[in-house]
Amino acid sequence: MKQDKSGRIVETAVEARQGELGPSMLMLLGVSLGLAALIMAVVGMVYFRA
Repeated sequence: MKQDKSGRIVETAVEARQGELGPSMLMLLGVSLGLAALIMAVVGMVYFRA
């Protein structure tokens, strides 16, 4: 990484956009979606008893 005279890191647009995509990100999204569905199911059972 390049730094300017004041010590700040200077990156190109491509370098700044890079992110981590992989199994860990897929697992995080899957777990989050599962928890959201579970919470919605519990809330639905509590408030909308048949």
